[in-house]
Amino acid sequence: QVQLVESGGGLVQAGGSLRLSCAASGIIFSDNAMGWYRQAPGNQREWVASITSGGRTNYRDSVKGRFAISRDNAKNTVYLQMNSLKPEDTAVYYCNTPSRAMFGYWGQGTQVTVSS
Repeated sequence: QVQLVESGGGLVQAGGSLRLSCAASGIIFSDNAMGWYRQAPGNQREWVASITSGGRTNYRDSVKGRFAISRDNAKNTVYLQMNSLKPEDTAVYYCNTPSRAMFGYWGQGTQVTVSS
């Protein structure tokens, strides 16, 4: 059974930083691309960043230069370092594999709230 457990969210002031973690089990983590997604109240879930099994990264334009995705295959964990946070970054953040995201399988996520 696949489990993706997100953690590290919280309340932070604008300009602050948070580091999200996602521990994976039930998959061959090192073989999978991983992504971070987010959903703000009233909005659709959106892709934020992804990292391939080989470590290549990609970001949505609004977070480029502020967020950094990384992975530790020895720990089956993917991270999202978020710097210079803005109120518009407020959302529930989820990690997922692209295939599970496509089929609508999601974990509980972790809430990030950025105050102005």
